[in-house]
Amino acid sequence: MIEVTEKPLDPESITAGVKQDNHGAVVTFLGTVRDNSMGKKVLHLQYEAYKEMAEKKLQEIAGEIEERWGLGYVSIYHRTGQMGVGEISLVVAVGSPHRAEAFAACQYAVDRIKQIVPIWKKETFVDGESWVEGEKPA
Repeated sequence: MIEVTEKPLDPESITAGVKQDNHGAVVTFLGTVRDNSMGKKVLHLQYEAYKEMAEKKLQEIAGEIEERWGLGYVSIYHRTGQMGVGEISLVVAVGSPHRAEAFAACQYAVDRIKQIVPIWKKETFVDGESWVEGEKPA
């Protein structure tokens, strides 16, 4: 389950999508809009995406997780548009028989999203705005 959407994200339903009877662990990561960045007060964020390519790259990340950890229950949802402080911009949920793999796979997904997915973030502050550059692949 992969989606880039302007609609608000529902972490509970996204998490429910990766739960299975043979899973002893489900790890869910929520990326939220914080109220500060670089020492400045954030008013809101604006996420933009090349939707088709972003969803393709998110699917690629899910495939990498399946190959590396043997986990096929991964959901990644990223929101676009304007979001205020406290709103959820990203939900990554991973179901696994064991917690170590679930935690590792979830962190891997978040790190890879920042490296390879064409989603851009603009932070709006009290005194201006700034586009945030993503992480470079290792």
